[in-house]
Amino acid sequence: MGSTVLSLRIDSELLDRLKGHAARRGTSVQDYVVRTLVREDFDERFTTAVEETEKFYGEGGAPGPAGARDPDHVRPSAGIA
Repeated sequence: MGSTVLSLRIDSELLDRLKGHAARRGTSVQDYVVRTLVREDFDERFTTAVEETEKFYGEGGAPGPAGARDPDHVRPSAGIA
């Protein structure tokens, strides 16, 4: 994957805040901004995937395959009464 330059004009207050956030994480402002954008992009894609799944299966979701474990049902282990 290649990279491309993105140039931004931001005010000094925002830059100072970004520098502070980046310093707390021990990273550069550039890396902090890129990681923030990647995380936001992932969050959006994840939310979209969840919404699409809910549309497909409905809000309650579809029942699992036969024999799938119900997380609310606890089966005793063999040999334990």
